[in-house]
Parts: sequence; structure tokens; C-alpha cells
Amino acid sequence: ELQNDMLSMLSSQRDLYFARTPLDAHQSMREAITLHALNHITKKRRRVLKNNERLAHASKAGNPAPEDVQDQGFTRPSILILLPFRSFAQKWITALTSHTPSPSYQVENRARFYTEYGLPSGAVDKLANADPGTYPRDHVEMFSGNVDDAFRLGIKMTRKSVKLFADFYGCDLILASPLGLRMSIEKEKNADFLSSIEVLIVDQMDALTMQNWDHVQFVFSRLNQLPKESHDADFSRIKPWYLDGHAAYLRQSILLTGYETPETRALFNSSLKNVAGKVRTERKWTPVEVPVGIDQSFVQFDCSHPKDEPEKRFHHFTTQILPVVMKSAVQSVNTVVFIPSSFDFIRVQNHFRKSLGVSFSVLSEYSSNQDISRVRQAFFSGKTAFLLVSERFHFFRRYKIRGIRNLIFYGPPDHPQFYTEFLSYPFLDDGVDASDVTCRVLYSKYDWLRLERIAGTEGAAALLKRGAA
Repeated sequence: ELQNDMLSMLSSQRDLYFARTPLDAHQSMREAITLHALNHITKKRRRVLKNNERLAHASKAGNPAPEDVQDQGFTRPSILILLPFRSFAQKWITALTSHTPSPSYQVENRARFYTEYGLPSGAVDKLANADPGTYPRDHVEMFSGNVDDAFRLGIKMTRKSVKLFADFYGCDLILASPLGLRMSIEKEKNADFLSSIEVLIVDQMDALTMQNWDHVQFVFSRLNQLPKESHDADFSRIKPWYLDGHAAYLRQSILLTGYETPETRALFNSSLKNVAGKVRTERKWTPVEVPVGIDQSFVQFDCSHPKDEPEKRFHHFTTQILPVVMKSAVQSVNTVVFIPSSFDFIRVQNHFRKSLGVSFSVLSEYSSNQDISRVRQAFFSGKTAFLLVSERFHFFRRYKIRGIRNLIFYGPPDHPQFYTEFLSYPFLDDGVDASDVTCRVLYSKYDWLRLERIAGTEGAAALLKRGAA
């Protein structure tokens, strides 16, 4: 049913922003989208071949060439798929080739692809081989396999084969990470191979926001621009809207994300210009499950403009929340401060270092395995009173942290499951009662998307209404 709905929507050529992709639906969605992509490539190829025949017949008969043969872009690639890791490239290639019948249909360079995009020889995938329940399911789905984030792959489709590792200017489909594509563009000093993209697919946007969102914006800014070189294009065959510089208005974009962030919504609002229109899915969220009995305190701070939000949040945290915590003998130890934004993380870390004079440790995405082991042990044993944890650290590492009695969320986490996980960690220790655990969540009205995923759609509305009142 989902595939039928998706294919029906995609066939309308409208942009689709699927703002909440459930884990169970990933494979069926990939299969539907690759079928749509193959259909696009096949129709385009048939039209080109048909027009080639018409031109050949006209030339042979000495007749003037037909004028209605505008069937191409400046360059050949017409589909771009952006992904976070090589493991997802494997999944998309599997979905793509599942639609091509074998043995008549050949997949060239398949062995090389699995060598370069699978795990290195002899490597063991601890996530894939772990007992069920050892790691959260979404973490296994995201990080099992090859998690290299710098890759680009050209794929050429012919009547009887799929050729992997094709040259960019001779391929039909480009499959890449934003970083890999950016490195290629900066090396070549042009992005001409992106000038004629007609279908754009961005998968796992929630993971891309945890990498470097600037790479995504870089790629989007280079899409459908007029090329710097001709690349032997036959200008009599180029579609008129390409020549007029209107290619972006005829491009179909398909965006998939597990949850929305302000960055992904902004991309949908400002970067999609499809004249056919665009569709965004919406679903109500229910509150996340947390251990019964924990007193959760949601603390709102006033902010009238999003540009002032980081400053107002920091001011409220340092003048209202921290002084209260520091006065309490119970709350000034065994305390984790969870910080979603990397910029805020650095700022809070500097404040702890310069102003507070208390023992603290940090866990960020840059922490080495040795650092992580040392910091977790020091916090569990009480040698450090505060532990600052970045959301990126938890996204990439997903360590369980023992010794927690007090939680301060500098902002609601992007990933709602992280909230549930951190509230469950105090109970990893024996003899901990829910009344022993405190939890504060700092938020403003601009945290709506994140707050909705934790408190539920109705609960978040009530929290914001409480602040407005």
C-alpha cells in the first residue's frame, strides 16, 4: 500500500518530503523510488533512441531534420542519490538491481563494488553480529556495514546492463555522499555533471544533519546551474528550459528523513522550486516512553527571534538553572548535561572550564576510545561531578553511561529515543529509585519540532501554550 501510494505521488512529478520514515518501511520505500528512477531513465533513453532514428531517416532521405527533438540536458546524468554512508549505497544498489531481471541483465563491476562498499576483508561487524537487543535497532540499521562517508559512484544504464563505476559524464545516475560529491566538485573546480539532474533523492537526512550540513547545502547550491564547459553537447537536442536556465523548476526532489529538523524543513521550504508542486507528509507524535516516577521539569525561556535563541538559551542556563543546581549537594554531582548543538557544546564547555570551578568531563564525537573509557569510569566513580555529552557523540557511539542521578537537557534532543535512553541509564545501577533521579529540559518556542517528538504533539502544544500564558 505504501509503495502504491508513493509511486502514485511520484508519477505526478511533484516533490515529496517524507518527514517521518519508519524503520520497517525503508526497504519498500527504496524499492518504489528506484523503480521510479529506472522508469525515468528508461523513458528518457527510449525518447533519445527514437529521435536518433528520426534524424537518421531524415538525413538518409535528404529531408530537413525534425525540430522537435529536444530530449537531452547539458550532460547525461539525470538522477542524483545523496546518502550518508557506503552501507546505504549497497542497499540502494540492491534495490536498483532487484528490478533488473537476471541472467539476461548484467551488473558490471559488481565484485569491485562489494569489495569497496562492503566491510574490509576479515573485518567483523559487531553491530550486525550482536545479539538482538544489545544495541538499539535504529543504531544497528544506521551503522552496520561500511560507514565511510566520502564516496561517489557513477552508474550507467543500458538495455542489457547496469555498469557500476561509470564516468560521471557517461552515466545516468550518480550515487554519492555530500562530502564525496563536494570533494569531487572542488577537485574538478566545476559541478557541470550536476547541471541536468532531473530527479534528486536524499535519503537519511536526519543522519546527514549529524554529519556536516554545510556539505548538503554546498551540493544543493550547485544543482542545475549552467555548465562552464560544453562537454560536446548537441545544443539542438537540449531541452529549452535548460537553455533558459530554468532546470531547477523542472527537477523532482524526493527527501526522506526519520524526523524533521529546522535544517531539513528549511531545505524543503527554500530549495525546492518544482512547478509541479511539492508535498510534505505530517503525522502526530505520541509522547516517548520514560521510566515511571521520574520528575521531569520542562523549563521554558522567552525568546522573540530565532537569531537571539542561542544567546538567550545560554543566558538562562548559566543564570537560572546552573546556580540552582550548584546550591544543591545532591544535584551538583552525578549530573549529565546533554547538549544537542555542537556550537552550544563548545560554549558550555568553555563556561564550565572558566567560570564554575567544578570537576567535569566531556564526551564529544571527537573523543577517542581511550578518552571515553577514562571519562565514563571517572564519572561512574564520582571523581568528576559533571559530564557534558554532545548529541553527535551519542548518535555515533551510543554508549550506556552509568552513575547518572541528574539530567539536564540544554535543549530537547533531535532524536527522541535519546531522551528515553538517558532517562533509563540511572537504573543501570542497583538500588536506584525513580525519586532519586531529576530531569530538567530547557526549551523555547523554536524547539517545537524536537519538543513534539518527546512530549507528543498535544503535549508540546500545551507546553508552549503554558509559556505564552
